[in-house]
Amino acid sequence: MQIKRRIFSGVVCEQEVYFATTPGRRSSTRIPRIRFKSEAERERHRTEISRRLHTRLFNENFSPASLYSTLTLDDENEVYTFDEMKKLRDLYVRRLRRSYPNAVIFCYIGKGKTTQRFHMHMASNGIPEEAITSKWTYGKIYRIEHLRENCRYQHADGQMYDHGADYTGLANYLFNHWTPEQGGKRWKMTKNARRPETEDAVECKRWYSAEHPPVAPKGYELVETRLTDYGFYLFKYIRKERETGTVLRMPCRCVKFYDDSRLL
Repeated sequence: MQIKRRIFSGVVCEQEVYFATTPGRRSSTRIPRIRFKSEAERERHRTEISRRLHTRLFNENFSPASLYSTLTLDDENEVYTFDEMKKLRDLYVRRLRRSYPNAVIFCYIGKGKTTQRFHMHMASNGIPEEAITSKWTYGKIYRIEHLRENCRYQHADGQMYDHGADYTGLANYLFNHWTPEQGGKRWKMTKNARRPETEDAVECKRWYSAEHPPVAPKGYELVETRLTDYGFYLFKYIRKERETGTVLRMPCRCVKFYDDSRLL
């Protein structure tokens, strides 16, 4: 028996399809327990779960009206440990929240590969550009700009396709900033961030596969089909927001935050 559930986050809808192991019981719709061959495989599985959660949170909370910023430290305020950088980050977020209590903020600490200097990336909603600049007193704002209205990804046919405000590529770029040396959580976000809408899992009425995916929700179009190493199917749909009623398709140059996931 196959089980499916849908998760909505921003313009993205994901549908997970997996196999039930205990038909007829109340727990029959739960994701089955996976047996791992090694601790490294278990850790990789956990990382991918965290990555999917982060991407869904990012897509749910940010839009082209949101701002993406890169904040750097000057020589006067330079720090040399992750703990020191986290203190600066927390002070800055508190300063912003004091003036804009309803703002949604995601922060990521990074370290230059060549310079070894700390910096911070931030995605924010509900804070004007002037406030982000004026309240960062530890250095310069390297960049501050609105998130893209049209994010393009390369599909299996080699063409670049427009997914609209699907920020999977940027979310993965920021997620990968974390290193074991940093410790703690991979990102800091404000508690008022919205959670993705997850529907209850239900039994499938027909058999699904890569060749026979579930019907797209009304107003959405299928853009990706993926089979995981553990036998789970992941189907990804993008909400149609164009006058033509379909996801806009056009070849173009690769964007900075390139997502190399293999799409249909």
